[in-house]
Amino acid sequence: MKLVLLLSALLAGIALSQGAAVMSVDLGTEWMKVGVVSPGVPMEIALNRESKRKTPAILAFRDGTRTIGEDAQTIGIKDPNSAYGYLLDLLGKTIDNPIVDLYRKRFPYYNIVGDPERNTVVFRKSDTEEFSVEELVAQMLVKAKQFAQESVQQPITECVLTVPGYFGQAEREALLSAAQLANLKVLQLINDYAAVALNYGVFHRGEINETAQYFLFYDMGAYKTSAAVVSYQLVKDKQTREINPVVQVLGVGYDRTLGGLEIQLRLRDYLAQEFNALKKTKTDVTTSPRALAKLFKEAGRLKNVLSANTEFFAQIENLIEDIDFKLPVTREKLEQICEDLWPRATKPLEEALASSHLSLDVINQVILFGGGTRVPRVQETIKAVIKQELGKNLNADESATMGAVYKAADLSAGFKVKKFVVKDATLFPLQVSFERDPGDGAAVKQVKRALFALMNPYPQKKVITFNKHTDDFEFYVNYADLDRYSKEEIAALGSLNVTKVQLKQVKELLEKSKKELVDNKGIKAYFYLDDSGIFRCTGVEYVYEKQKPEDDADEDSTLSKFGSTLSKLFTKEGEEKKDDSEQEETANAGEEPSKSEDNEKAKEEEASKEQKSEESTKQDSEAKNETIKLVTVKSPVTYESQTQFVVPLAGSGYDQSVAKLAAINKAEEQRVRLESAFNALEAHIIEVQQKLDEESYAKCATAEEKEKLLAECSTLGEWLYEDLEDPKAEIYEEKLAQLKKLSNVFLARHWEHEERPEAIKALKGMIDGAEKFLVTGRNLTKDTNPEKDVFTQVEIDTLDKVITETNAWLKTETAAQKKLAKNADIRLTVKDITDKMSLLDREVMYLVNKIKIWKPKVKPAAEKEKKKEEEVVASGSGDDTKSEDAEQQQEQATKEDQQEQEQEPVDEITPTPAEEETKTPHSEL
Repeated sequence: MKLVLLLSALLAGIALSQGAAVMSVDLGTEWMKVGVVSPGVPMEIALNRESKRKTPAILAFRDGTRTIGEDAQTIGIKDPNSAYGYLLDLLGKTIDNPIVDLYRKRFPYYNIVGDPERNTVVFRKSDTEEFSVEELVAQMLVKAKQFAQESVQQPITECVLTVPGYFGQAEREALLSAAQLANLKVLQLINDYAAVALNYGVFHRGEINETAQYFLFYDMGAYKTSAAVVSYQLVKDKQTREINPVVQVLGVGYDRTLGGLEIQLRLRDYLAQEFNALKKTKTDVTTSPRALAKLFKEAGRLKNVLSANTEFFAQIENLIEDIDFKLPVTREKLEQICEDLWPRATKPLEEALASSHLSLDVINQVILFGGGTRVPRVQETIKAVIKQELGKNLNADESATMGAVYKAADLSAGFKVKKFVVKDATLFPLQVSFERDPGDGAAVKQVKRALFALMNPYPQKKVITFNKHTDDFEFYVNYADLDRYSKEEIAALGSLNVTKVQLKQVKELLEKSKKELVDNKGIKAYFYLDDSGIFRCTGVEYVYEKQKPEDDADEDSTLSKFGSTLSKLFTKEGEEKKDDSEQEETANAGEEPSKSEDNEKAKEEEASKEQKSEESTKQDSEAKNETIKLVTVKSPVTYESQTQFVVPLAGSGYDQSVAKLAAINKAEEQRVRLESAFNALEAHIIEVQQKLDEESYAKCATAEEKEKLLAECSTLGEWLYEDLEDPKAEIYEEKLAQLKKLSNVFLARHWEHEERPEAIKALKGMIDGAEKFLVTGRNLTKDTNPEKDVFTQVEIDTLDKVITETNAWLKTETAAQKKLAKNADIRLTVKDITDKMSLLDREVMYLVNKIKIWKPKVKPAAEKEKKKEEEVVASGSGDDTKSEDAEQQQEQATKEDQQEQEQEPVDEITPTPAEEETKTPHSEL
């Protein structure tokens, strides 16, 4: 029975593992965390190879070997320009971007050059080794994918990635390219503060109601600091009519260069300055990349320790020229070194409140996350501004990862989670600009229309209508209204031009539709800012109305007109007005962003004329609609969309990157396989030698087998450490297979001797249970109990025979096995015992299932009536009243019997043995 249950559980586990798992990656500047969710397993953090929950976001290449995490950090100290870290903010940046200049200043030992085609960042170590930022980030995502797959033991292809909220179009596109190189399908890019807010909301769902509640999430990470004001509220969906919790980002502020890295770099420079002041060597320590890397590592350790202690010793062995360095550093000194940074810590918070148009009075709580918020001075600075206790009930390291993996499960087709709507906000407003020719020889006018304003929620669709163009034209989508940002931040954003859209064959399309045109609705361009914050021009159409053909008009039957009249009669007047307003709002959605600009320029005479002409056109069209049956025609307009920011990785450059990463991955797979095969052979040699020294194992091998095994292990041990010219995994795997063939003989005997007592105990327990059941079964046959004849005598005899034979077999085989030496061939194996258990279990379960579905037979009604008549006669003759009562009782009994027969089911459903087996525990036997 135990074996059957074990197999059932194993099969159930396999069935669960066939579902699709998804993951999230919180790819920070300094650390990488991976979240996973798979069928039957809740959301959890995937552990890396060292069984840790987060991995340093650093890659290293040395001697053709790729490493990641702590191993890469070690290589980075010995050979700094071979390890690549703090890469995230270099995505989508050209070589002349000020962020790239800052990176060069912070890490002077890298050779950074521009890509010849895209002018993006390329790390060049030698003429044969260079990597783009996308390639490096892709390899980190490959590692994240490996950690996730090892955690859930199944392949993963879909993920959600977190990004800083200040990532523009170029950075987001570059990250998508990196994910594509890693063979990952990105379900969504989610801003880190939105992921944290989602995670908080999921675990506080019960506290959310129809009244908006406001929270401020403050993050100081390794590279940047950000703050986001969000609201939680239950909102009714207009389409599904469901009430779901909604978290909406209302305001955001950030500082791109303020974080734990800046504090660590200042400590590094302070330590270097103090070492140089000792004048123990003429060499400036900052000119040595290796010494600088050692100082940087020690500065990181110092920063973490001083967050919890007021004083600590920085100490580095062999900093440079075999000189050790030791220096006491206090928290006060750290705060003094970073004196100008602390006022900057509150700026993002103030910007978030300002852009949300809320005050601190309505904020329920300020919640911290990110490693940098552990610095005491940061917390003190924030508390001085908000004048309330800080919320520290979030996991500062993992909250973004867990929020993102919840979103991944929501977006994946393989999971169903409780709905939690996330509405993010636009940080960099987008506008459409185009040229308009007023005619009459006037100068061409530059027109700008706001498309997505500051803090507009997304995902969202917009439409812009062009009414005055009669020939091919073009328009641009650019960043606009960036007054709230500093010049340095605007420069870090890169190109302010996002997209150029060229419309073609417009004149031909207008000419073609001129004959049937009744009302010109203009050329409409459709835009979409998706849930990843990626902007797209999704299509362009020429929309106009034409007269409905007479043949189609005649087809309108009297019945359809009558139905239309009825619907109007039963529609409330208020509802009609509401529907009309909604349609008008949808139609004019594209012009909503431009209303503010038109109001500002309302004094211009030309704008007023255009508005009057549009109103008159609208009135004319309404008048025509009353008399003419019109249909709306939407004709696609040929257009070409070109990105104006950093050119995404595509074409031959993308193919080259794919080939490069494939070669690196293949080389790593071969190296890992070689190392695993070597380690496995080495471990098995040691294991065999150790076990042959143990008495319990040595008794299971003959003298000849033991001698042969020890000789083979000695030979392989010497061969193993020889320098092979071309070592291959296949060689080690073959040697291991040969050794296992020899060693498995005595190891299998030892296992049999160890496991046999437990197996025999289980079989005896099953025999005892079957014998007890047999005693009960004998009383449920026709001969012993006619009223409850569940079993036939043949079935009882069969079970009795199986029990007797099993008992006899067990006694015989056990006695025979005891006479054999431990190094002899096994006679009574564990498999033989489990086979007997299965046979006995099958016989018992057959009878158990039978008794469960058995029902007593119903006697015919005629026999009951005859019996009752005899009872009435036997009672003697009585008066007429008594005889009438007897007849009534007889009729009543007959009716009851008939009702019982009607209630009995015609067909009996017999449950399958498998179903009953799962429902019946062994203890019931």
